Amino acid sequence: MMTKEQDEKGKGCFMATENEKTRALKETEMSCCCSVSRASEEQLIHHAVREPKIMQESRDHSHMIYLEGGSYFMGTNSKEGFPSDGEGPVRKVTVDPFYIDACTVTNAQFAQFIEATGYITEAERFGWSFVFYSFVPKKVAHASHAVRGTPWWLAVEGAYWKCPEGLGSSIEERLAHPVIHVSWNDAMAYCRWAGKRLPTEAEWEFAARGGLEQKRYPWGDELTPGGEHRCNIWQGEFPKTNTLEDGYAGTAPARSFLPNGFGLYNVSGNVWEWCSDWFSRSIHRRGGRQNPRGAENGTSRVVRGGSYLCHHSYCNRYRVAARSANTPDSSTGNMGFRCAADA
Repeated sequence: MMTKEQDEKGKGCFMATENEKTRALKETEMSCCCSVSRASEEQLIHHAVREPKIMQESRDHSHMIYLEGGSYFMGTNSKEGFPSDGEGPVRKVTVDPFYIDACTVTNAQFAQFIEATGYITEAERFGWSFVFYSFVPKKVAHASHAVRGTPWWLAVEGAYWKCPEGLGSSIEERLAHPVIHVSWNDAMAYCRWAGKRLPTEAEWEFAARGGLEQKRYPWGDELTPGGEHRCNIWQGEFPKTNTLEDGYAGTAPARSFLPNGFGLYNVSGNVWEWCSDWFSRSIHRRGGRQNPRGAENGTSRVVRGGSYLCHHSYCNRYRVAARSANTPDSSTGNMGFRCAADA
């Protein structure tokens, strides 16, 4: 049964019709095995929303991590990488000093943004978002559309940041977890309100490496040193069986596991993180080396870090050099973001 709050919110949101949603799903182009995109060609009308106002007092970056910048070797030439993703070749890149958050933005933080601005996310305006099938109740799953080629992704009516698995679900026990079901556009709106920005892809990788040079993960080359799990990814057989050896089926709290050498948490696994760059598979062969900003235009934005659905047999993209992309209007149950700021 829909609550009064959900009913009032729904009246102010554009809901995609069944035909429009079906067309969008048919035209969906998967960026990688554990992420999925809305069809960029599907131009659904969005309900007008109030632009969030930047809170001047939020420009205090003392709680963020200050990085002095410098030069490092970005990307990988490793055989376990995905050349088609544009992970290589390895190149020396330099970034200026900047600030970055230790953690991804949490549900509690995003709730403050919503309360202050009245912003309506794209998942709410579309009326649905992508949810991993095992989190969806059977009666809801039967009424949801599966994505062609990746049936573990369901387009669930009413799924958005506050109801991650659709109407009836809640974030009450997940306030310290990363906010999910946020599009690139939603993340940018939050950044404007907070007086911050999204990190560039080069900044993100510099920060994620934590001062280590050309290591596979933020802590080194071994996934579970001494048998200790250092990130939230899939264990078992994807997508059927998750043995939960790391302790989590879905998202983990944003401040979980050990931080890297710079103090950043969960830059491998947990949730994909939006970056500011347009995605290109060849930009690193022809792009700049001083504060690179990615392609000048495109259809998808860069996401980094992998998620709780990544598995070495199917989506080995929780490595520091791994990269993927998604359309700016896409939202899923495994995508979030962290903020950066100019020094």
